[in-house]
Order: sequence, then C-alpha cells, then structure tokens
Amino acid sequence: MNNNIFTPTDILIPDGVSLEKWSVIACDQFSSEREYWERVRDTVGGEPSTLNMIIPEASLDDIDEDLKNGEIFSAMGDYVKSGALREFKDSFVYVERVQPDGLVRRGLVGAVDLEEYDFSGGGASILASEGTVMERLPVRIRIRRGALLELPHIILFIDDKVGSVIEPLSVKSDSMPVLYDFDLMEDGGHIRGFQVSGGAAAEVMAAMRALRGTGAQVTPGAQVTPGAQGLTSEQGGHGGMFMIVGDGNHSLAAAKVYWDELKQGLSEAEREGHPARRALVEVNNVYDPAISFEAIHRVVFETDPTVFISAFKKAMPAGSDYVIQWVSQDGSGVIGVSAGCIGDMLTCVQAFLDEKIARTGCRVDYIHGADAVGRLARQERCAGLILPAMDKQELFKTVATSGVFPKKSFSVGHARDKRYYLECRRIR
Repeated sequence: MNNNIFTPTDILIPDGVSLEKWSVIACDQFSSEREYWERVRDTVGGEPSTLNMIIPEASLDDIDEDLKNGEIFSAMGDYVKSGALREFKDSFVYVERVQPDGLVRRGLVGAVDLEEYDFSGGGASILASEGTVMERLPVRIRIRRGALLELPHIILFIDDKVGSVIEPLSVKSDSMPVLYDFDLMEDGGHIRGFQVSGGAAAEVMAAMRALRGTGAQVTPGAQVTPGAQGLTSEQGGHGGMFMIVGDGNHSLAAAKVYWDELKQGLSEAEREGHPARRALVEVNNVYDPAISFEAIHRVVFETDPTVFISAFKKAMPAGSDYVIQWVSQDGSGVIGVSAGCIGDMLTCVQAFLDEKIARTGCRVDYIHGADAVGRLARQERCAGLILPAMDKQELFKTVATSGVFPKKSFSVGHARDKRYYLECRRIR
C-alpha cells in the first residue's frame, strides 16, 4: 500500500488567460459583504475565471444549487477542452505570496493522501486544528461528487522551526521555471509560482522525511522508510501528527467525506491510484514570519444587543487572561475572561453562542477583520464580539495535547491574505 502523505502531482495552471481575472479569493471570505463579490463579478465579466467554478458563501441563500452546480461542472469541462489549463506532470509549485502588508509568505503546493487525514480529532498524520461545522459540508460534497477538477484554498502547516523544507526553495527559485507572476485582484497583493520537479522535488521530500523523523514524539513501533519518494505515515511527529490544517478545513473535510463514500465501491488497487484519494493543498511552515494567526470574530444577528451582551458577560468567567471586545449600535466595551489557554476561552464563547442559537433562533456569522465586525454589529438587532488572536507557537502543542479548537477559532492572516484559487488538479 502507498503510504505517501504529501507528494508531487499533476498540476494544471491557467494558460493564455488573464491571470488577474482567473484568480479569486477563497469562497468563505467576505461572506456577509456581498458588495465584495459583486465587484469581483464585474471585474471578471465573461472571461475564464475560478469564480465560475465555486459558490461564494455570500451567495448561498440566493442560488439554485442544482443549476449552479451544473454551471460549475460545465465551466470545468470547457476550460479543460479549450486548452485554458496546461498540465505540469509530477510537480510541486513553490509559491511566493506578497501579502498586502508587504511580507512574503512561502508555500508549497502538492497533494495529500486523504487516508492520512482526520477532521474528527482522531489519531492521524493530518489533523484539523478546529471543530468542523458539519452543516457547511453538504454543498461542498455535492460539488465534489460531480466535479472534474479541484482547486484549492486549503493551507496545511508543518512545524519546521529551522526552515528546512520550504525556505531553501527561495534560494533556488532563479533556476526554477516560472509558472505565474501577477497582481491579485481586490488588493490581494502579488503572487509568483515556480515549478518544482525532478531532483528539486526529491530534495524537498528528503527534507520532509528528515523533519518528520525528528518530531517531538515518535509513534510506537515507527520505522523510517529510506529512499521512498514522499512522506510516509510510518515516521514520527507530535504523537503521529505531522500536519495541521490551517485554512480550508471544510473543503478538505468535504473531500475526505466524498473519498470515504467513493472508495466503498472500489477494489484495493483502484483505491490506491484513484485521483480523488488525494487533495491539492498548499503547505506552509507555521514559523514563516509572514504567517500570523488572526481571530475569527462573531457577529450575532436577530438579537436584542443589550440583552445579549448582558447575558454574555454573566456567562464568561471573569478574569484578566483574555480580553473580548463587544460592539453594538449602542456602543462598545471590553470583557475580561479567565481561562487556562485560549482554546478554553474560545470553547466557553462558542458554548454560549450555540446555546443562544438553539434557544432564541438568532443567527451567528464568523467574520474576518475587526473593521467588518464594527460595520455589521452597528446594524439594528445585531451585536459583535471581537476576539483575541492566538500565539502561533501554541498551535501544534495545543492540538497534540488538547485536540481540536472549537469551530472557527482562528484564521491565517487577514481576509485579503487568504489563498486565492489558482492551480487545479483532475479528480476524475
């Protein structure tokens, strides 16, 4: 059985089209700001774009899902047939993303084995960092069932304090073929991608194996398989864990659910080589200086803000470990909270909100950016909670020892820092 966790793959890159119009931000961004997506539609017009292969969450309440899915599948087929996508065989893509703040985030696009991923908190090589909102999966699963292509906004983290895997590629980038180099729309910064194949890809995988072999805790009975191309699940890590999902967990979870469904009708040999067994992702080093963890805030709609804030204050254990800011039409203020770690604080917040939703029928949206919370929460019958950010050094340790964070606990960077759809891969 093939136990490779993260490998090069056959990656499709847009060719002969406007890259600025092709590449749009992840579907779960600006979910309460329809004007953002209206501007994107105006920018794209009728040209080839990843916008035609996704459903922005801001539009979910307005669409005929079956009709939209048909349009998505048709666009995918058209782009493949028309030659708008060029295939690069058995490759990684080394990515340099210049964020709006000027910092450069370095990543590596490749394929992960969904057999090695678990979003329920079990012992696997790839784990979710936070709870999965199960009701967000069906629409993604239905798209994946009929899709010819996948296009990722998923980011996985490795715990590489010395920068041994991805960082060396920045020195070698001048000798690697450039696949794309352009400005992203809507003030998303700049992005460059380089093909990593052959010996360069083998060097990356050797560094991956070395990193995994020096993990904090080795799985009992683990054996290192020397010389294998790709990272094997037999090697160590944080209790067997090697990668954590930093962004796009629901898309990866949908891919996992679909694969578990599909494989039931396949033989062992068919399972081994089926393209849907793998998912295209970008891997980042959690210690990359450009990576920051931003809080995902909460805005509560259809509630009495005065009553909500009063109940929230009473529900939180008073203290000075963490500070939560509240915002409403009536003003703003802060609430000090006592908690042993940020995960405990977030669990307390989410438990209160879940109970409030069940009891009163209010609606909660998860918002990136304190400014957006301020705008939304000052509407009638709304209240906002601006939460503190997490120290990135706590991520691997917390997940290894305490399990997943509550759903929507943190985000990688600001909204415009999120991954834009760009590369594609066949899954049928």
